[in-house]
Amino acid sequence: MHQNAVEQPSLHSNQLTLKELILKLKKGFYLLKSQFLMLMIVTTLGVTIGFLYAFSVKEKYVASTTFVLDESVSGRSSLGQYAGLASMAGVDLSGGTGGLFKEDNLLELYKSRSIIQKVLFSTFPEQKNQLIIDRYIQAYKLRGKWSENPSLQTLKFNKSDLNNPNRLKDSVVTTIINDINNNCLSVTKPDQKTDLIQVKVTSTDERFSNCFNNELVNIVSDFYIQTKTKKATQNLVILQHQTDSIRRILNGAITNVAATFDTNPNANPARQILRVPAQKKQIDVQANTALLTELIKNLELAKISLRKETPLIVVVDSPVYPLEKKHTSKLFFGLIGGMLFAFIASLMLLVTHIIKSSLSE
Repeated sequence: MHQNAVEQPSLHSNQLTLKELILKLKKGFYLLKSQFLMLMIVTTLGVTIGFLYAFSVKEKYVASTTFVLDESVSGRSSLGQYAGLASMAGVDLSGGTGGLFKEDNLLELYKSRSIIQKVLFSTFPEQKNQLIIDRYIQAYKLRGKWSENPSLQTLKFNKSDLNNPNRLKDSVVTTIINDINNNCLSVTKPDQKTDLIQVKVTSTDERFSNCFNNELVNIVSDFYIQTKTKKATQNLVILQHQTDSIRRILNGAITNVAATFDTNPNANPARQILRVPAQKKQIDVQANTALLTELIKNLELAKISLRKETPLIVVVDSPVYPLEKKHTSKLFFGLIGGMLFAFIASLMLLVTHIIKSSLSE
């Protein structure tokens, strides 16, 4: 009994009552109040550092292009009745690339290494002897950051580098492409209910943002159209070649018929054998004429198919000077800096007070 009575107070002594918690919070409040001046100085310092940081951040320029793809394939079913005729000539009028360029694939295409690399090695339009990658290096002052590496200091890029791999240059290009994908380039659908696609390029160089955006949209559009129409274009080339070949053969056959009649203009009606050569050549003319007629029909259908397979890219908005500026909010960073410094200072005061109180006890 006596032992239990002794242990009971020790259990209560380890418990923090609501009253004690309130008293501790009260002490903490009075402690912070007593250090109000110091906290104000620290807060002011945080606000100042936040403002200075915001001032040090360069303004960024945003180049934005909004476009929509019209891939209407209405009327393709009307080609079905002629597909059999075209297939006899070894031509497929179905065309198309299936799901190769679904919406998500197209968005990722803009961020692919091959596409961005082509853009970087394109000529900077406002300075013909400069590549876009050179403009990027100039805008972000990479030469200065490479001062400790002599091989990078003398590095020069040429258009031929696209087809001539170089370990050092490729590593630099990879770093630049990753930075562009992570910090500069944004390809999104502003509204999921529409088919609009928006390409944004953000950088500290206004001309670079505008040039990179325009070149990227042009290169992707050309690649997209060429790939979408590749099959239909091949079909058209095959049909055109076959049509031209049959036309030459037909012209030759017509000439041979005329030459045969000229050789024997007054053939004896009683001798039918004299008419055989001319009749054979006339049969060749008739056969080639029928074949040419069908080929011309299929050729025109192939042209229609190519037009229908060619997607229409409609640019709704394109970047114009002056570009939109992306400002760093000085007020926001000032408030964040002040609150952060005030919180850290308050936390340090409270922790120091708790440690001293524990040691004194």
